[in-house]
Amino acid sequence: MHADLAITREPRAYLTYVLIGLTAGLLSGLFGVGGGTVIVPLLVLMLHFDQRRAAGTSLAAIVPTASVGVISYAMSGSVAWIAALILAAGAVVGAQIGSRLLPKISQTVLRWGFVGFLMIVIVSLFLVIPSRGAAFEVNLLNGAGLVGVGVLTGIMAGLIGVGGGVIVVPVLMLAFGTSDLIAKGTSLLMMIPTAVSGTIGNLRHRNVDLVAAGIIGLSACTTTALGAWLATLIDPLLGNVLFAAYLVVIAVQMSIKAIRSRRR
Repeated sequence: MHADLAITREPRAYLTYVLIGLTAGLLSGLFGVGGGTVIVPLLVLMLHFDQRRAAGTSLAAIVPTASVGVISYAMSGSVAWIAALILAAGAVVGAQIGSRLLPKISQTVLRWGFVGFLMIVIVSLFLVIPSRGAAFEVNLLNGAGLVGVGVLTGIMAGLIGVGGGVIVVPVLMLAFGTSDLIAKGTSLLMMIPTAVSGTIGNLRHRNVDLVAAGIIGLSACTTTALGAWLATLIDPLLGNVLFAAYLVVIAVQMSIKAIRSRRR
């Protein structure tokens, strides 16, 4: 434990935190994701964090990152505030369900199932191009749908540590017909209460490196607005192509984890 702490406090570690934050912030703003799919694997691979501490540190870093992203998207009116709150409420409930189901469900099956979901989304992104002019109005029917999406997102987060924008952004675009910008801004807002709640729990269990989270989060804040600005400049079709490429990377990561888990 002391050896690990020494590694994470070396000068090169601080530089690595900054680089991770800059990368995560750019992708967070560009795609409306929390950045955990970047932060966690890089902390594990480059600085030898254990999986739980990497996940906890990532969740804490997402709070300031997503906050800056929300402000950036809100300035162009690209946040559905009520929808985000409904999604967040569902996600908090879903996370509790996921954590209770965790000991009862095969991680390998879950990961392959999630990879299958990502493949369907990737294909759909080339078939359905969101309209920038599409607004999002909450009514009884789609409100119930948002609750379901939020619960599903929370369950997946609780089970395999992946959720947030990776699920919410494509579902809002493909199933609800939301514009890509509103989907991203809404996704970022939904993450904030979920990340705060998760971080409080992780602090109690000492699964957060506060120094690393602070540096990564602050570094990410400097590029999140840039990513959000680039998202407004990119054509929706190109945005879908780039997001699909990002999902392919995540699908590959998840497939590798599933294969390694089965070998064990």
